[in-house]
Amino acid sequence: MEWTGEALLIGVRRHGETSVIAEAMVAGRGRYAGLVRGGRSPKLAPALQIGNTIQVTWRARLEDHLGTFVVEPLQSRAAELMADRTRLYLVQLVCDHLRLLPERDPHDRLLGQALSLLDHAPDGAALARFELALLDELGFGLDLTSCASTGATTDLTHVSPKSGRAVSRAAAEPFKDRLLKLPSFLHARGNASPDALRDAFRLTGYFLDRHVWSARQMEYPAIRDGLVELLSKESH
Repeated sequence: MEWTGEALLIGVRRHGETSVIAEAMVAGRGRYAGLVRGGRSPKLAPALQIGNTIQVTWRARLEDHLGTFVVEPLQSRAAELMADRTRLYLVQLVCDHLRLLPERDPHDRLLGQALSLLDHAPDGAALARFELALLDELGFGLDLTSCASTGATTDLTHVSPKSGRAVSRAAAEPFKDRLLKLPSFLHARGNASPDALRDAFRLTGYFLDRHVWSARQMEYPAIRDGLVELLSKESH
């Protein structure tokens, strides 16, 4: 079996003395892994850096085999990303998030958002929306369209940690200490101030931990808190 596609490289790990196993988000195909023979060589190593866009040709005898990748670089971002701490943290977190997706299941909307994040100046609001979209694609999407209590569609200010549904300002008032804040920029117009960004990442982080990290007994991404602080400072 064989196919060729354009992909974002999201993970690389050593395999034997000279090879690597690469993970890539492939347009129209989703997350795939493949053995790259000679992947640690001076010729291939620069292309096999996370955050780069590559063309991959995948070959395997059977569909469910690991298969091999033949790799050609298309867009090398890695050097530029590594030169800036915020962008370095950003690419690491985005690739960590994409590796949460099931294998071989297309998620082109998320892939498009990831590429936009990596190709533009660091944007905390865009990353928070990416995490919301990730929750949705994993099957744990939040309902931010109307108030869980009253059905109101305006002045939504909080989210229930139990149901993942929005709550209006009036309905939230007696229970504010038990609810998560909902920054307006996540569901309507509004500025992504430093406090709003922190609230947004607290919200998405709560549900990612509840449904993904803790549920799968995974460690919380160590760089996420540092990245949130950097993005919040840059939003001033």
